[in-house]
Amino acid sequence: MNWLTVNIISWLLFFFGAAFPVLILLKAIGLTGLMKVTRYESYHSFYYKMNPAVKIMLGIIVMVVASVTIWWIGAIMTAIILASYLTLKDGKRKFITGLFLTMMTIIGTTWAFAPYTPYVILEEAFHTGSLTTLWTWPSYFTVMGYQPALTSQGIVYGFQISMRFAAVSLMSLVLVMTSTPSQVLRSLNKVGIPTSLTFSLVVAMRTIPRIFEYIDTSVKIQFMKGLGSNSPAFLRPFYMLSGAFSGIVPVIVFLVRGAKDTAISADTRAFRAYSKRTYMYPMAIGKIDKMAVSFMVLMILLTGIVVMLGFGRGIAYNG
Repeated sequence: MNWLTVNIISWLLFFFGAAFPVLILLKAIGLTGLMKVTRYESYHSFYYKMNPAVKIMLGIIVMVVASVTIWWIGAIMTAIILASYLTLKDGKRKFITGLFLTMMTIIGTTWAFAPYTPYVILEEAFHTGSLTTLWTWPSYFTVMGYQPALTSQGIVYGFQISMRFAAVSLMSLVLVMTSTPSQVLRSLNKVGIPTSLTFSLVVAMRTIPRIFEYIDTSVKIQFMKGLGSNSPAFLRPFYMLSGAFSGIVPVIVFLVRGAKDTAISADTRAFRAYSKRTYMYPMAIGKIDKMAVSFMVLMILLTGIVVMLGFGRGIAYNG
């Protein structure tokens, strides 16, 4: 294979790993889809009836289990949590959005590890002294931190790592989609979390969907003004990305104004005027919460058994 062909294919592989997750975000999910999975909507399924503190505990347990066990346990948890999206309001759409987000996580994380992981780590993880080379990079790719060649073990290793992130990211979105900021504030205050931390979390929950909403509005306005109007359809995602970057300044302006309104609202309600507060709607621990806690205890016990049986994170492809 000649020098030009090697370089073209190498750069195509590079842009695939860097751009394909972004293409999924802009083309398949879109800003509207991101708003759907970062905003609370009232509904009646079990997630909505669960105490926010219990949902946070469940997310922590999922993170611990995914981090200490073999990759396929994380894959099973990812599939179960993704399937549970069907119980949410507008569940089919959120399931599809969650599926695309999972694809983004897998592809992005796999490619973030596959070309960069040193050979010595792969040899130790896969208990082998020889790696299977799939593609040899041009020598100047080492400047970007690439290893001399892309190996099948590197791709598998990156995929396994992605299974430690996918379940956690999906579970964290469940809290945002099924709990109001005030519910989170009341629940965390009840378990003794400092108010400054809970307030920061509440502000983040309120701000994230607004960011996507403002960016979406900014991009639509730029398209109305003629951005990319005469360009081919396949270039539209790139114009969307360009419009999103151009909208950063107005989005920041809107967010700063919103922060001022939040501060005024907190002051007029005498937020933190007293060390303790009472609430009209206290967050109680119900039957669903007790069942969820029992399920978490069972998960911890099973995780301990699984790790003792040798299915811990140290086992890689041959585990």
